[in-house]
Amino acid sequence: MVHRTVQKRRRAALAPIGVGVAGLLLVALTGCGGSDDTASVKASGRPSDGAVTGPGPAKPTPAAKPDTPGADSAVLAAKWNLKPFAPPPAPPAVKPIKAGGAKPPVVEKIPTQEKIVFITIDDGAEKAPEFLDMMRDLRIPVSMFLNDTYVRQDPEYFRKLQALGATVQNHTLSHPDLKTLSADAQKHQICGQQDRLAEIYGKRPTLFRPPYGNWNATTQTVAGGCGGIDAIVKWQESMQINDMQYVGEKKLHPGDIILAHFRGPSELKGTTMTEMFGNMLRKIQAQGYTIARLEDYIG
Repeated sequence: MVHRTVQKRRRAALAPIGVGVAGLLLVALTGCGGSDDTASVKASGRPSDGAVTGPGPAKPTPAAKPDTPGADSAVLAAKWNLKPFAPPPAPPAVKPIKAGGAKPPVVEKIPTQEKIVFITIDDGAEKAPEFLDMMRDLRIPVSMFLNDTYVRQDPEYFRKLQALGATVQNHTLSHPDLKTLSADAQKHQICGQQDRLAEIYGKRPTLFRPPYGNWNATTQTVAGGCGGIDAIVKWQESMQINDMQYVGEKKLHPGDIILAHFRGPSELKGTTMTEMFGNMLRKIQAQGYTIARLEDYIG
């Protein structure tokens, strides 16, 4: 009799534990868990010119990482009305653009047959916090060609983008038309910014973009003497509010370099930086291209 009573008490004590384990298993299984053209490189022969909410524990789910494969990257891209970009192909073992020497080459596009394009963003005037979120989610490679005029306003903004994988490149101290300047004045603008960016961001830029795309033989010679510049970079397309401005045919070509700018509503008829950038990314995807890192192809 005593033995039966003990067994009944044990069964009664274990019953709630069993229900609790089953309940926990059910929750675990069902919980919700981006003129001078003779020296240019022209391969084409075209003219220059948050936490997920849902049933489960009260503690928030950690934010999905942009490099997490599968559904997470799709969710992050969908926040910006995009699909995840396909990974770019591995860059060639031998870089198609050879680095500088005394006169760095002028590059307008990268010679390749792969369906890749390269995004460059100039100046630095607009510093939208939402653009940091966009780059954190998409993690697409971009090259930033910065003026000191805008960098000195908020160096930390571009440091945050650098931490997300964007590279910092040279666009002069104050954005003058270099063709109107003497050799000494060009040296001040190009070499001065080379030193300035190295001081702020810990690395000398390897690429230089002349303001307005204007350069001459003096520009090449000066850039070659500044230390670290592998190439002078121009472009094929430029980002507009709703589309891109194309050179020649209104379509992208393998290896095209795209010019964008850090701009905001005051310059874009009320459109934000992320809206404009998203429009451009959708145009790139619609044409079947993905985005590669420019620096992987020059040097």
